[in-house]
Amino acid sequence: MAKPRILLTGGRGMVGQNILEHPGAGKWEFVAPTSQQLDLTDFSATRQFMADLRPEAVIHSAGRVGGIQANIAHPVDFLVTNVDLGRNVILAAREAGVSKLLNLASSCMYPRNAPNPLGEDLVLKGELEPTNEGYALAKIFATRLCEYINRETPSLHYKTLIPCNLYGRHDKFSPQHSHLIPAIIHKVHQAKVGNLAEVDIWGDGSARREFMYAGDLADAVLRAMEDFDQLPDLINIGLGHDYSINEYYAAAAQVIGWQGKFVHDTTKPVGMKQKLVDIGRQRAWGWMPATALNEGINKAYHYYLQDKHA
Repeated sequence: MAKPRILLTGGRGMVGQNILEHPGAGKWEFVAPTSQQLDLTDFSATRQFMADLRPEAVIHSAGRVGGIQANIAHPVDFLVTNVDLGRNVILAAREAGVSKLLNLASSCMYPRNAPNPLGEDLVLKGELEPTNEGYALAKIFATRLCEYINRETPSLHYKTLIPCNLYGRHDKFSPQHSHLIPAIIHKVHQAKVGNLAEVDIWGDGSARREFMYAGDLADAVLRAMEDFDQLPDLINIGLGHDYSINEYYAAAAQVIGWQGKFVHDTTKPVGMKQKLVDIGRQRAWGWMPATALNEGINKAYHYYLQDKHA
């Protein structure tokens, strides 16, 4: 009996690779073209690929991603590229009659001043965080497009997961492209091998962030594909609790074995003070992440060492 065929966009990214290496991935036939094999910013090519493949479902995880520095430096690219990716994949799936699509969004879609925890109904209810506004707008666009398609064509079920911040294996660790935890791993490791006495932290370290291990998101995605009918149309995926920036640095130092001192640079931007998603729908759906912070950082650090980032 043939396995259900799923088109996975972004199969070379952190989320995509964690999905493909998940122990449960063998239940499906994943088709995950590289950007050289399929340029998702080309609608004609995307439409033809989708029509030829005729997948039973699509998981859209492709995106132009980066940390706060990259978002500030390249807002046009983060907006336009991600809008193009979402539009092309979702509309090509609709045109090909693909009945199930899982769109992976981002918690940066939530307003910067919204009360925490952030419920799914808060999208578009306030001003976005300026440091990643372009990326957030693109993710809102794709999410709304899925909702509009559901409304117009009830036979199509296009749903969106809103993960909290992620880290883990296959992450980007270079300072120009990394998010918080891989950046911390890189900085603390460099301090260890360089015998540095101090590591700097942007801001006072009190800002709070919710970071989930990417392997746990992969688990949620595969659970969603098995339980698609019961999955809410829009659902946060997260821990249900957060940590301060200082706590992430302390956890990384413990895992890596660096015993120096942290100093705070309060002239640097820190983004939102807190960003914690409401996991009420997730709990009702019956799924929770399994990886504790130190365990996840340990796995990410070992990947960092093996991948010769050090």
